[in-house]
Amino acid sequence: MMPGNRLRAATRRYATMLGGIFAVTLLAGCSSAPDSTAAPKPPTVDQTTPVSQACDANAVQYAIGAPFDEADVATLEEQSGARQVRVLRPGTAATMDYRDDRLNIHLESNGMIEALRCG
Repeated sequence: MMPGNRLRAATRRYATMLGGIFAVTLLAGCSSAPDSTAAPKPPTVDQTTPVSQACDANAVQYAIGAPFDEADVATLEEQSGARQVRVLRPGTAATMDYRDDRLNIHLESNGMIEALRCG
């Protein structure tokens, strides 16, 4: 081999070796050491917080078949023990979430109370 060819071959080997070292160094810089701190503790649940007041639809079933009047909402709410009242007219869109403290007043198309349910 001629001296110029040896120099080129040595330079190529040196460049390849430096490229490999450079790639390993870059990859090592992307890795992270494991976190030595402990994971945070889960939140605690306060057992002294009062549970929502459940609704009792049985207490207001007497109103089924009666004409609906907005003035009766407060009375039905109080008698059922509900914290919230929702009036559902035919074709009214309603969420499907269940709330044990809500009284649902279902109306017929003629304005009569069809059903009283909690949820």
